[in-house]
Amino acid sequence: MPAKDVPPRWDRTMQQRLARGEAAALGELYDRFASLVQGLAHRVLGDDTAAAAVTRDVFAQVWEHPDTYDHRQGPLRTWIAAMTQRLAVQKLRETETAALGGDSPAELAALESRVRHASVAARADYIVHSMPHPLRAALELAYVQRRDYRQAAADLGVTEDEARRRLRLGLQLLSTAHDTVAPPGLGGAR
Repeated sequence: MPAKDVPPRWDRTMQQRLARGEAAALGELYDRFASLVQGLAHRVLGDDTAAAAVTRDVFAQVWEHPDTYDHRQGPLRTWIAAMTQRLAVQKLRETETAALGGDSPAELAALESRVRHASVAARADYIVHSMPHPLRAALELAYVQRRDYRQAAADLGVTEDEARRRLRLGLQLLSTAHDTVAPPGLGGAR
């Protein structure tokens, strides 16, 4: 199993350790997920200092409320990503609203558009980094290296049908970033 895949048993054990107040568990969790949290927060906010503040807030909430994680709703990684996105979007709204000064409908509409765009971008980043390696590799060949499905098949050492299948599945996963209803674990408040 790849190192970044977190088995459900690990998730439940980590939650129990956090609930007991084990500081070492928080350290482990931070080591495993800090780059994910920082990256998602930065994608939404576009600012290292603000992303660092969101990262602190996410891990503080995890430490203070580990019982809000429900392993039946999805992996711990997804719960943390959803919390990060929610807190980053909240911070973006607060920051941008304060910068607007006025409450004209046009300004508020522009703000909501920026928030939606940042939220979709963060979801897309999370989806790409969470999808299985074979799908991600096919997408990177097609969209980053500009290979067609035949060239991608040859580079990956798979049949053309398999390359098309991987591309189709990868794009289907990625298309969920634009859904108005977020994928499970990436939406609203918990």
